[in-house]
Amino acid sequence: MSALAEPVAPATRVVPLTDVVELNPRADRAALPDDLEVSFVPMAAVEAGSGRMDASAMRRFGEVKKGYTTFREGDVLFAKITPCMENGKMAVAHGLRNGIGCGSTEFHVLRSRPGVDAHYVYHFVSSARFRAEAAHHMTGAVGQKRVPAALFERCVIPLPDLDAQLRVVAELEKQFSRLDEAVANLKRVKANLKRYKAAVLKAAVEGQLAPNEAELARRTGGRVVCANDLLQRILTDHRSRWEGRGRYKEPAAPRPEWQFPLPEGWVWATLGHLAYSVKDGPHYSPKYSEIGIPFISGGNVRPEGIDFSTAKFISPDLHAELSKRCKPDYGDLLYTKGGTTGVARVNTERREFNVWVHVAVLKLCPNVNPFYVQHALNSEHCYRQAQQYTHGVGNQDLGLTRMVWITIPIPPRAEQNRIVAEVDRRLSIARAIEVEVDANLKRANLMRQAVLAKAFS
Repeated sequence: MSALAEPVAPATRVVPLTDVVELNPRADRAALPDDLEVSFVPMAAVEAGSGRMDASAMRRFGEVKKGYTTFREGDVLFAKITPCMENGKMAVAHGLRNGIGCGSTEFHVLRSRPGVDAHYVYHFVSSARFRAEAAHHMTGAVGQKRVPAALFERCVIPLPDLDAQLRVVAELEKQFSRLDEAVANLKRVKANLKRYKAAVLKAAVEGQLAPNEAELARRTGGRVVCANDLLQRILTDHRSRWEGRGRYKEPAAPRPEWQFPLPEGWVWATLGHLAYSVKDGPHYSPKYSEIGIPFISGGNVRPEGIDFSTAKFISPDLHAELSKRCKPDYGDLLYTKGGTTGVARVNTERREFNVWVHVAVLKLCPNVNPFYVQHALNSEHCYRQAQQYTHGVGNQDLGLTRMVWITIPIPPRAEQNRIVAEVDRRLSIARAIEVEVDANLKRANLMRQAVLAKAFS
């Protein structure tokens, strides 16, 4: 019978956790020479949810004996700060140089007492049930909450004999290895989907995704259409909008360093050619409200849509005031220029919302398909330009004046429409697969927690 066919035997003792482990044992630093090489384990070296840790970084003990947590081979490391604890940054320390490690002060150290297996303790404290209890008892300010040591003194753990502990651990690790293999395969699928989507957009802007307009015209005996005519109509539209008010300015020419051979009938244009208005949101943090008009930043704009789940809110009066400068309307192009620079999305939302400084709102000329511009800007060709034009230290920003330099290949309008239809068809298939992969990844995590719950129920 499987070791986890039933929960730990009813006769198992339930004991205080501090009877099982020594909590944050004091290190005898005087017994260790300063020139001793030890493993250095910062918080980033512990992987969330898997129990894996990287102990390859080395330091001299004298460099890290102060200001860091000292532990030894076989100790259980438990991240006590949010969100690391909730994400499951726990591990059994192993592979330590000279059996000693020093790491983040945000670790609690649990050292197993005689007759207790460290991996049994690790699986207990890494379970979702224990982490939920720990999260409930965290103390401190928002963003800096920590699990107090007193929590471990109040908790109890089911404790069978050592042989039973080892059997439970062996069965857990056997089942988890199968889950880990499945998760690794799912993550490979996600990585391949990401590469596939990038390849689709690359083919789109290189004219390899849909029939070429010039070639179709020759086959049917029709007139060969060139996108240069489209570009001239766009420039005429620009002039008619601004010359009467003395505000017309010729858009910058496409930059040769960002050009490659184009299919027949295509031309190069800049984003400044295609948009007659480029604005961004306020350059300060507005006063937020509990309810009101959604106010989004760069992280809310994604190629597949606008994510309002984490959006903040501003009052209708403030929205009306900000809209005098910049107001996203239906069909406008949103383009992130700070934080997650270089993500474009056509606004297909009917609801009212407003944007912060990291989102630009572009009103495109009516002669161009906005979804083609969206796909072009999300391609590697335009993304690399956005990254090169992004400036600043700390809070980097693409900037409106540099944004309009981005060089885009433009096909005739009918070909734009065919490209958009083919991109949408292919990406919709990829998105459907991605949704299924994400669902299976969540299912794998639930299975892992169900196994742990069964083991320690």
